[in-house]
Amino acid sequence: MHAIVLGASTDSAKFGNKAVRAFLQAGWTVTPVNPNAEPVAGLPAVARLGQLEPGTAAVLSVYLPPRVTVSLADEIAAVAPGEVWLNPGADAPEVVEALQQRGLRTRELCSIVELGYVPAMFP
Repeated sequence: MHAIVLGASTDSAKFGNKAVRAFLQAGWTVTPVNPNAEPVAGLPAVARLGQLEPGTAAVLSVYLPPRVTVSLADEIAAVAPGEVWLNPGADAPEVVEALQQRGLRTRELCSIVELGYVPAMFP
């Protein structure tokens, strides 16, 4: 399965990095999205969602502030993920509404926990 981590971080202490590692640990193919396009957890990153092939990701996991995510709603919709996982802090009602208005299925959860791990497993 393929996951996109939007807001992936090069900082191993941040959840956007821990999530990349959790998806990898769970056996997923992962594409980190980081505006600087720096490698994340050893994986090449892309700077923008527009660089991705639509319809290839089962999950797009969000680690961004709500105002940023709302501004990217059209780009997220264009990627056409199976589901959008909104992690704590990214799961504001305006984000859910913006994404659902574009026909996207959203889930409010912690990606790391959903994968069967706890964040402390990824120091």
